[in-house]
Amino acid sequence: MASNDLREELGCSICLEIYADPVTLRCGHNFCRLCIEDFLKTQERTGVYSCPECREEFQDRSDMRKNKTLRNIAQHFLSLLPDPEETGIYCTYCDSPVPAARSCVQCETAMCDDHLRKHNKSVQHTLIPPRRSARDGKCPDHQKILDSSCASCRLDGEHRGHRVESPDEASEKDRLQETLEKLTARRGEAEEKVRKLQELRREVQGKAAEVTERVAVLFRDLRRQLEDLENRVLTAISSKEERISGSFSDRIQRLEMEKEELSRKMNDIEILCNQTEPLTAFQARDREDLHDTAKRTEDEGPREEVHDGDLGETRIFETLLAALSDIMSGVKRGAGVSGDSDIELDINTAGNRVVVSGDLKTASWSEENQGRAETAERFEYYQVLSTGMFSSGQHRWDVETSEPGRWRIGLCYGSTTRKGGQSLFGNNTTSWCIRWSDNKLAAMYNGKVTQLPHAISRRKLRIHLDYEAGRISFSELGDPIRHLHTFTTTFTEPLRAAFCVWTGWVRVLS
Repeated sequence: MASNDLREELGCSICLEIYADPVTLRCGHNFCRLCIEDFLKTQERTGVYSCPECREEFQDRSDMRKNKTLRNIAQHFLSLLPDPEETGIYCTYCDSPVPAARSCVQCETAMCDDHLRKHNKSVQHTLIPPRRSARDGKCPDHQKILDSSCASCRLDGEHRGHRVESPDEASEKDRLQETLEKLTARRGEAEEKVRKLQELRREVQGKAAEVTERVAVLFRDLRRQLEDLENRVLTAISSKEERISGSFSDRIQRLEMEKEELSRKMNDIEILCNQTEPLTAFQARDREDLHDTAKRTEDEGPREEVHDGDLGETRIFETLLAALSDIMSGVKRGAGVSGDSDIELDINTAGNRVVVSGDLKTASWSEENQGRAETAERFEYYQVLSTGMFSSGQHRWDVETSEPGRWRIGLCYGSTTRKGGQSLFGNNTTSWCIRWSDNKLAAMYNGKVTQLPHAISRRKLRIHLDYEAGRISFSELGDPIRHLHTFTTTFTEPLRAAFCVWTGWVRVLS
């Protein structure tokens, strides 16, 4: 039949169903996107992929494109088919399940459009809407067609006075009943979704109220500490200013008194210098006293050093910054946020195509084998882990990547496998990462690749781990910081920072 032939042409050779979101491989064969992705996952270990139909090989698993034309044809074909779930009745004569168009009461069969045309050419039987059993179109007592022209049903005493329904009316009632049941089920599903959404909304509202209270408490405490710090610093400045000003006042007073004494003596000397008569012995002694006083004044010099007026600003601001740092540490503890983590690379885990810098901060891909000893800790491929582990709390660190480059960055359990294709980060259930390859960004876990609608421009990333909450978040550093992806799970083992480089390098910034 034409419909069956078309159905075969529109069928995926993997799932044998009508194409859903079809994609075309390089060889030209078409498959459902999910079907071919699941099939190609089984070939990851070999690193070489092939078409399920023609076995043509290719290196890149993403070497496929969406077939929009085929998708539109498949969707149009499905829209023309009767909904099998609406009747659940299929042609008796077709080998494959083709929905029935009518049922024959005499033959007690259901027929599709093609078989119906052949049946009508041969005999003239009573046809009714599709029934699960054509016996439903007969009177159970008389075994005659149950319609408004059945004489037995009209005249038999048992049915006399009752309304006789036509087969079409009975079929329509059945269909309405089925529709009612479906709508009732859908309404129940909608009510359940509404209930769950209401619970989530209440949960979010509760969390928001809790976080709001925590933030308000933090700000109240922060304002109190800042006010106390301001008062302490201003008081210290004022005290220092009073001490220095007081020392200036004392010195000024002493110098003023010294000025008066010197002025008096200068006046006496001027008088003596202006006298014309010989001086008495008493006056001579006074002159000696004046000379001695002047000599003492020259010899004594300043009685004390004058203060240079330095308030000690450097010490004041050092104290201020140290106090502010203590306050911010307290705020972080109150918010449950740890500081930046100091990440260093563990060269004992580095694959022999990875070069680790002397400061243990940079991992670079190398064509030359590094010749390190093969151990249970060392990766077979171009990967390396951090030395430290995270088993609780919140942690963050920043990473810079080369341009160009292909890499994977994330976290994994220390127990993650070291050999084979499953050891690559994101290909197993023990690692979570984001991947940059062929100018495309993706998130990976357990072999599932989620393409991300982002292009990285600054090449600086931040990884944030909240162990208790089971969250790993990735962001691109910039102004503002842009969120890329978040994994949510439940961690069962300590985690280590994970880095993979095909080409280029990655560097830990903090």
